[in-house]
Amino acid sequence: MINVFLDDIRRCPAGFVPARSAEECLLLLSSEEVNILSLDFELGIGEPNGLYVVHGMIAGEHYPKEVFVHSSSMLGRAQMVKALRDANPAGLVVHDGPMPAALLDEVAAASAEGEQP
Repeated sequence: MINVFLDDIRRCPAGFVPARSAEECLLLLSSEEVNILSLDFELGIGEPNGLYVVHGMIAGEHYPKEVFVHSSSMLGRAQMVKALRDANPAGLVVHDGPMPAALLDEVAAASAEGEQP
């Protein structure tokens, strides 16, 4: 099981696999079991955004266990959170905001030990 961090600019935290595009993120979701997914909205001018990823997850029914929406775009973040909550997939926990420092530390420590939080 992996953790995925979707962002075209920000540094990927320890214990996460970086996805720099919507397509790369959807590929990881469809081919791997994902524990935590952290989503950005803006992924570059003219590029599919985080809402595209959310719609792809819903259409393909490829969900992680937990989603954090870390985007600084308030409108984009609200759209992604609403779409996920409206879809209401069983077992998915959706967080409107970035991952807390304690969780980042836990994931990094587990990754360093070869474990999954």
